[in-house]
Amino acid sequence: MNVLRIIKSLLVASVALFASLVAVNNLIDYGSNFQFVRHVLSMDTTFPDNQLMYRAITSEPIHHVAYGLIIAMEALTGLLCAIGAVHMFSNRNAGMTQFRAARLLASLGLTCGIVLWSTGFLAIGAEWFLMWQSAQWNGQEAAFRFAMVLFATLIFIHQAETDSVDSQVLP
Repeated sequence: MNVLRIIKSLLVASVALFASLVAVNNLIDYGSNFQFVRHVLSMDTTFPDNQLMYRAITSEPIHHVAYGLIIAMEALTGLLCAIGAVHMFSNRNAGMTQFRAARLLASLGLTCGIVLWSTGFLAIGAEWFLMWQSAQWNGQEAAFRFAMVLFATLIFIHQAETDSVDSQVLP
């Protein structure tokens, strides 16, 4: 039994659980985080008289579409990581080529999450819509933490495995 591959599978499974819980929580308590999206897109809590207010989107239907896309990306991240973790775990004793192939869905899921939290929240939310200027509706720190955990997991599951690591077994 390859311990390192089990660890890789478990880490991907933990990301799957996290992303799935975020998506489910956003569906069950839709209104709470919808307010976050509404305020960020409306830019109504940014610095007064900033020169970038032309970027604000105040249309509630667009707010719902944006929030729906966020939830869909969270759910997709969770689903791909869950299936990927199962594939990886199922192939934990397979050869290197087969295990590398088993990582594909996990890699896609982790990438979806990284794109969501780094591009969606850090680039678009924080910089385009100036989320960083809001004392109440600033999700930069959380988004950064999420993106870094996913990025670290993606790097870790792609770490090269040596024969000595492959041959480690549990007692």
